[in-house]
Amino acid sequence: MARALAGLDPGSAPVTQLHVDPSHLVPEVLTPPISKSDAQRALVLAHLTGSWPLPVLQEEPEHYLPADVRVLRRGIEALRLPPGTVRDVDCADGGAPFRILVTQSAVTPGAHVRLTGTPRLGERPHGPLFESLREALGPSGLVLTEGHPWPVEIRAPTATGKPVFRVPGAQSSQYASSLLLGCAALYLRERRPWSVEIIGELTSAGYLELTVSWLRRFGFTVLERDGRFEVTDYRAPERPPAMPGDWSSLGYLLLISWRTGGSVERADLSSAHPDQALVQLVERAGLKAIPGPQNTLRMTGTAQDGLVASGKECPDLLPTLAALACVLPRPSTLSDVGILRLKESDRLEGIRTLVDAFGGKTVLDGETLTIHPPTSHPPRFSMDSKGDHRQAMVAATLSVVSGVPLTLTGPECVEKSFPGFWRQLERTGVRLTS
Repeated sequence: MARALAGLDPGSAPVTQLHVDPSHLVPEVLTPPISKSDAQRALVLAHLTGSWPLPVLQEEPEHYLPADVRVLRRGIEALRLPPGTVRDVDCADGGAPFRILVTQSAVTPGAHVRLTGTPRLGERPHGPLFESLREALGPSGLVLTEGHPWPVEIRAPTATGKPVFRVPGAQSSQYASSLLLGCAALYLRERRPWSVEIIGELTSAGYLELTVSWLRRFGFTVLERDGRFEVTDYRAPERPPAMPGDWSSLGYLLLISWRTGGSVERADLSSAHPDQALVQLVERAGLKAIPGPQNTLRMTGTAQDGLVASGKECPDLLPTLAALACVLPRPSTLSDVGILRLKESDRLEGIRTLVDAFGGKTVLDGETLTIHPPTSHPPRFSMDSKGDHRQAMVAATLSVVSGVPLTLTGPECVEKSFPGFWRQLERTGVRLTS
């Protein structure tokens, strides 16, 4: 069953149903894909610094690469075409690839790029990124026009002006990350410092720090001070950096391994990925991650309390923590949850729907969501992924950690970040049927 699902394209596949039966679990060593967030940053920097194609992505099986990574790679390949070529790039549902490609298109001299995507991607907020690029590069000749919502058409200037981008930080750190990668491109082109100035408080600051970490690993000097990030130098590293496992995916697998008595690999605890925070956050509930040899990790302990987490630090982790909250003995509190409404789906409503389907209760008070687990587990539950990869995997994770069968609508969307997810579940003895 997993092999059949793995070949589906989340952007065009017919919606299917999957029945998840976790009644015969066995311990296994589970493997996440490479980190989607890390790979996207590394792809751009490999393109800019002459390390293309990135060897580690050449070695990873194509069917195991997250769809967003494949989307960004196609976009970069289009940017590498000869000058004068009109580049048409379908970004599918990839918010990060789209935002990265907008900036890279705008800083590639003379580039003419038309970007398209799904209706949902078109509904997501991109205006602050567009305005920042227009403010910095518009006077030099940048043309950035928006369809309704597609295509987004970009004609890049051949010259630039004042070397600074200014962007609000409140809505998404992806804007700042995209612009900082643009600063790297412009530094290599002009050999003068370029900077990003963050206006106001920065949401999901850990993802911008991840961008800074990758810039430095590729040989760039990045100075940070008072909300300003400046690329000031470049020295080629001796070898391409290694690629860690995906901590967003490791979150599901660690909770599953807690239930099965197994472990996970590719769990690099030195990673800068914000979702590594799961290791610390679950300790409050009574769980503990135990490191093993060669970046393996297992989860042990007995659930004793609820969770406390914030969407400012790790927004993508909140749905995973919500699944765990459903099987904890006390209520859990998730704060700063408004950002979840702007993801691939409205993940705040997705969490509330999941908890309700499982028999629990949620209370939303402004930006704070309290999850009250059910007093007893239901005999089974049903969920619709709404085409959101994280919602699908969170529902399946809850099924495994609770032992409750699940009927999931739209399982094929996991291709976006974790194409091998259903194979990993089958390795633990989970039965998947259509």
